[in-house]
Amino acid sequence: MSVLKTATARARIRPEIKKEAENILHNLGLSISTAFDLYYRQIILNHGLPFDVRIPNETTLKATQDSRKGQGKKFKNVQELFKDLGV
Repeated sequence: MSVLKTATARARIRPEIKKEAENILHNLGLSISTAFDLYYRQIILNHGLPFDVRIPNETTLKATQDSRKGQGKKFKNVQELFKDLGV
């Protein structure tokens, strides 16, 4: 038995964020409504957000900023990365 969907959820977001997310959802074959439904269901299943929300420490913040600028360590392959990490 199908339940009629009648509730509406609204949010204000930056246009560029909306456009990029919609492009990704389209490539995944998902509508915005389906994506919202999945997100809400995950909130219910997790009794909270379905991902960690944390303030990054200074090291992580710097690494993220460097990465966005195309800076930071680069490796030719996974083995070099693991060697650098000591793994």
